[in-house]
Amino acid sequence: MTFSRTIAAAFLSLFVLTSAQTTHADTIRIGEINSYSRLPAFTEPYKKGWQLALEEINASGGIFGHTLEVISRDDAGKPGNAVKIAEELVSRDKVALLAGTFFSHIGLAVSDFAKQKKMLFIASEPLTDALVWSKGNDYTFRLRPSTYMQAAMLAREAAKTDAIKWATVAPNYAYGKDAVAAFQQVLKSLKPNVEFVDEQWPALFKIDAGVTVRALEAAKPDAIYNVTFGSDLAAFVREGAVRGLFENRTVVSLLTGEPEYLEPLKGEAPEGWIVTGYPWYAIDTEAHTAFKAAYEARWDETLKMGSLVGYNTMMTIAAVLTETKGNIDTETLLAAMKDLKVATPQGEIIYRAADHQATMGSWVGRTKVVDGAGQMVDWTYVDGGDVLPPPAEAKAMRPTD
Repeated sequence: MTFSRTIAAAFLSLFVLTSAQTTHADTIRIGEINSYSRLPAFTEPYKKGWQLALEEINASGGIFGHTLEVISRDDAGKPGNAVKIAEELVSRDKVALLAGTFFSHIGLAVSDFAKQKKMLFIASEPLTDALVWSKGNDYTFRLRPSTYMQAAMLAREAAKTDAIKWATVAPNYAYGKDAVAAFQQVLKSLKPNVEFVDEQWPALFKIDAGVTVRALEAAKPDAIYNVTFGSDLAAFVREGAVRGLFENRTVVSLLTGEPEYLEPLKGEAPEGWIVTGYPWYAIDTEAHTAFKAAYEARWDETLKMGSLVGYNTMMTIAAVLTETKGNIDTETLLAAMKDLKVATPQGEIIYRAADHQATMGSWVGRTKVVDGAGQMVDWTYVDGGDVLPPPAEAKAMRPTD
């Protein structure tokens, strides 16, 4: 029995006991929203991840006799579209809950909608800290490790270096701002003598890499903290390499070790950067090995970080519906989400009641070109719970209304 089937069996063992009492299998509809056409490198593997999990769940009997159905829509990377879609999913399609989103500003928009409509929203990917802290609400729970969590992981490694003068480069929107603020906060707490001598804020996916690199060169930092991703990252890496920006400098980079962003660089991938990412090719636990085999057999392609996030999203939905025995009453779902435990390919994660943040962790390591391709080496897995503020402290950062 594969790990995936084992998870399904564990989640659904009670379903068999009640199936004889079920006269028919009702359908529970899930509304899923994401920026499929705006960032396909991440969202297409993400969709394949949740589709794999969905197929496993339904093949194992569903949720207490209920088949899960996902109604998936593309927001095209626009918050207005996402909110309109969410309204249609709730009012017209009668979904039981909402899930998904990638960009932070879109996640915040859907979160506000969920609060207004009193609908559970499981935010798969948006990383802004505001989603669960300053703008958190009773109806939103987040899966992926936030900007604070991943920045804290990187700051721990940065503090071990000799670098004192730091410069930062990040996209000019919620995710980028949160990521820089968190890194500065944690690094200064660990190493009070560090200085931040320059900040660059290119527009998302519109970086002028030449201008950015020249500005960073002029600041003469010992080290650079990078938060760009996607096409911005590729442009920054290539221009920086041409101008020698990274030579004899420490570079710490958020998300760069994820295959969505590292693989397209091929032999141009940077060497020695300290990154968060997903070394799927080197994780040899029984759980992850089985997940990798199931995914590759289903889709005939290798894993991406999106694949794992999508799979974990659907397993979260299965877990909460199992906890409620298929009851889709919103208040019942919300109660079940608090301290919900979910078995995933990377181990058990918990959705903290205090701030609605999952303890899903990340891998931290260094980049290296191996056989003409970028990989993560010397990596370790950091549990998300190890870098989150204590529950009481996190709860105090949330709105009181």
